[in-house]
Amino acid sequence: MNAGLTPAEERELEARMQRRQVKDFMTVFGGMVDNCFTACVDDFTSKALSGRETGCISRCVTKSMTTQTRLSERFAEMNAGANAEQKR
Repeated sequence: MNAGLTPAEERELEARMQRRQVKDFMTVFGGMVDNCFTACVDDFTSKALSGRETGCISRCVTKSMTTQTRLSERFAEMNAGANAEQKR
């Protein structure tokens, strides 16, 4: 994986990276939930979501996930380009 690291250090690094990814995912997910709830839910007279609220949340989540996927793809493209430049 990384030159100069012992196998134990490599495992520790991998574990830290995985924990960071989970934390980052939870941050993004929490932000999406907060954003979609704030944008879509405004009727607190019932325990159930209205049809309008349900549709709004569905569109909001879909849009957020599509945006996040595209951002991740773009980041990977940029990272691959930067790695290619470093190897030259």
